Amino acid sequence: MGTHESSLGPAFASILVRELDRLIRQLEAYPDEADLWTTPGSTRNSPGTLALHLAGNLEHFVGSVLGGTDYVRDRDAEFGDRDVPRDEIVRRIRACQATLRDVLGGVDDATLLAGYPARLPASLGEHASSAAFLAHLTWHFGWHLGQIDYHRRMQVGGEAV
Repeated sequence: MGTHESSLGPAFASILVRELDRLIRQLEAYPDEADLWTTPGSTRNSPGTLALHLAGNLEHFVGSVLGGTDYVRDRDAEFGDRDVPRDEIVRRIRACQATLRDVLGGVDDATLLAGYPARLPASLGEHASSAAFLAHLTWHFGWHLGQIDYHRRMQVGGEAV
């Protein structure tokens, strides 16, 4: 099916690219860039950290594993880097969007319905199709995007974006 509108790859790409746009809007809704790095109360991960993690996660699991890109994940940096400028985070998110369009726009349904071609996170068990794993990645993205939205509204106010 390739890039046909009814195939799974472009459908997942469309959803994830849209949600990455929402992530950018969240980050841009912080009036003070320093607030991207705050962790109030028992919060462990700042919005900046979560944004780096979301882009890195998708670049790795979709770009590198499914698409064979040359992206090399540094998960420790996703969770350890601080004070990365907002413009740099947005640049990484835009690069991730391009990766998703390229990789998922060109993958056929048979590939997505076959087993994911790399080791899955332990929480998913040993076997899942690439499509099932993409559904999990989409859920994971939404979970963290909701955390960022809640953090922003608690820290600086405003409505959901």
